[in-house]
Amino acid sequence: MSKAALNARAQIIRLLIPAGKAAPSPPVGPALGARGVKSMDFCKEFNARTGHIEPGVPIPTLITVQPDRSFSFVTKTPPTAYFLKKAAGIEKGTGRPGHDFVGTVSLKHVYEIAKIKATDEHLKHLRLEAIASTIIGTARTIGIQVVA
Repeated sequence: MSKAALNARAQIIRLLIPAGKAAPSPPVGPALGARGVKSMDFCKEFNARTGHIEPGVPIPTLITVQPDRSFSFVTKTPPTAYFLKKAAGIEKGTGRPGHDFVGTVSLKHVYEIAKIKATDEHLKHLRLEAIASTIIGTARTIGIQVVA
């Protein structure tokens, strides 16, 4: 058996792709092309699976590429920072976290975001309060103040 055949195992690629807008251009094309996967097949399947989501929303995606060049992928909920910036109505965070505040969100917004994030596989075992506290921490690092 060749050395390549012995080392053949599934490769995992992590990408942040806008919902419904996957195209074989960077970052999708080079990441999949380097592993011998047809990027157009992935793009069609990804766009079909994320068609119900508002176009342009960033979707974290885990792509598993098998040694026979077949692939499967898992989509997760959009990043917490995306939800916080949307709720606060800002384009980008602060350059000085902890010193400058660029927006505010209510505790109700935080719990709504926590409910959405609770559907993610890696957060299912956490209580809603624990997820909410991580969201508050993320808000602090972006420069968003959480008010009651």
